[in-house]
Amino acid sequence: MAMSQIKEPLAPTPAAEFESAVSARNISKNYGDVQALQNMSLEFPRGQLTSLLGPSGCGKTTLLKIIAGLLEPTSGEVEVNGKRVTGPGPDRAFVFQDFALLPWATVLRNVAFGLEMRGVAASEREARAEKYIKEVGLAGFEHSYPHELSGGMRQRVGLARALAVDAQVLLMDEPFSAVDEQTRRKFQEDLLQLVQNENKTFIFVTHSIEEAVYVSDQIAILLPRPSRVSEIIRPSSFRNKGVDNIRRDPEYLDIVDEIWASLRTYVE
Repeated sequence: MAMSQIKEPLAPTPAAEFESAVSARNISKNYGDVQALQNMSLEFPRGQLTSLLGPSGCGKTTLLKIIAGLLEPTSGEVEVNGKRVTGPGPDRAFVFQDFALLPWATVLRNVAFGLEMRGVAASEREARAEKYIKEVGLAGFEHSYPHELSGGMRQRVGLARALAVDAQVLLMDEPFSAVDEQTRRKFQEDLLQLVQNENKTFIFVTHSIEEAVYVSDQIAILLPRPSRVSEIIRPSSFRNKGVDNIRRDPEYLDIVDEIWASLRTYVE
């Protein structure tokens, strides 16, 4: 099977293998007596998509929010492009699970909102917003309001907004969980294309083993009690076989089965 793994304890990946855009080092996070993360370290390769996969309560969203600068770790540090994270910054954009759209604003205004907050001129922010609205397949809906859109379309608006601010790191917290299976599969295909075209670093939280294997360059498997990275998997041989062939590839099927075997004992 053509995949590389790192068993716990997690060993640092040699720098020659890839350049890290994001480094999480010895991250711990406590909520009172509850330890959500324990001494967690993980490297996120530049220009690739890393999925955080694991059962509920293993700290996936907590780690994502620490990287975003929305939560402060109890100990440890995160660096983005070599700079320590001390709060939210323009180098990161967050795609929320619940879309987090402005209900009173059109699609165009929602997508351009982050640019407006940064003081980008109206003509430039509208041009950039229109570009990404088209890229996520919503051309023609620029003047629609969120309540006029389906759940899948609203999620596309959230993704376009994150892309429009031109952050180098996109943080995605189960972005496809609220859509039907057909829409979810189309989003997964679109995401593969975005990763290829945008040259950005994607950090993607999901509960779905199949989704993680399908979209990821790197999968970090997180286990609870205490929360830790137990394994790193880097799917390889099927990545360039085209979106229609990935799910039929023997390596894809083998990796899905192997991850399920390692996680099944943690499913309550």
